[in-house]
Amino acid sequence: MIGITRPWILLFLLALPWWWWRRRHLVSPAAVVSDLAPFLLPTGGRWRLWLPPLFRGLACVAFLVAAAGPYRSGDRVVVNAEGIAIVLAIDVSSSMLAEDFAPANRLEVAKRQATAFVRERATDRIGLVTFAGEALTQVPVTLDYATLEKAIADLEVGLLEDGTAIGSGLATAVARLRKLPGKEKVILLLTDGENNRGIIDPRTAAKTAQAFGIKVYTVGVGTEGEARIPTGRGMNGFRYEVLPVRIDEVLLTEIATETGGQYFRAKDAASLGRIFDQIDRLEKSDVDVVRYTRRDERTRPFLALGILFLVAELVMSSTIAVRVP
Repeated sequence: MIGITRPWILLFLLALPWWWWRRRHLVSPAAVVSDLAPFLLPTGGRWRLWLPPLFRGLACVAFLVAAAGPYRSGDRVVVNAEGIAIVLAIDVSSSMLAEDFAPANRLEVAKRQATAFVRERATDRIGLVTFAGEALTQVPVTLDYATLEKAIADLEVGLLEDGTAIGSGLATAVARLRKLPGKEKVILLLTDGENNRGIIDPRTAAKTAQAFGIKVYTVGVGTEGEARIPTGRGMNGFRYEVLPVRIDEVLLTEIATETGGQYFRAKDAASLGRIFDQIDRLEKSDVDVVRYTRRDERTRPFLALGILFLVAELVMSSTIAVRVP
């Protein structure tokens, strides 16, 4: 399908007939001579005088069309493929800055593994939800993996009110999935703490997920024992203290069991990567994937044509159609 990016430019084509009429009727200054015979062309050769202005007009048309930005739009292709619908629910509370995954903190490791997971997808629809003291949908469920990767890379602590509202994060993820077609819907929830904020009980959110046939895979992010964890913000950034790592594994296990999922404990980056690999073993569902081919610009052919007409005008004006004042 052919389209125009800036169709208003084509309005200038309406000026070309006026230019042609003005050129024919405008009286140019001329020298006075007693005999015109030497300057008159035979009747059969006068058509040559019309070639330069004709080529000039055609060049203007070609340049105006090129400036309007013609393009060939991509084709809409519906492909039947297998895939699942997934929402990544990632904790972005301040405790995710704990440095027990040295040399990176928990959030950086989670972002790196999530990005690697997305890059291995082909037809799975994926969304992104973040939560701390509140929850927010960063990217709705989509096949636009480039946008999803950019959103994951931009995640940082401090974008949301601090705290750990596991129930709110889970409920928001459920809301993104509940109306989607397909029998396999999955939430991958990563957190490193205990539910201490939000008005939605995590167990209630889990029952809602179960009612909509959504499996929740919960991941407790953090080593066992103690870790260097931020406890406040000062003039020079966060203040850190070595504190016990507290993850409500009982709650996360209940959520996973209620929905038919599974609970994992990610004690290092490698184990977190293996957890993401579990998603590949899930049952796939047939989905119709709409893809569009790339839109190709079509300006160069018109630019080349315009230049060709200008060259033709110059050649004709200096050879077989020389005008004498």
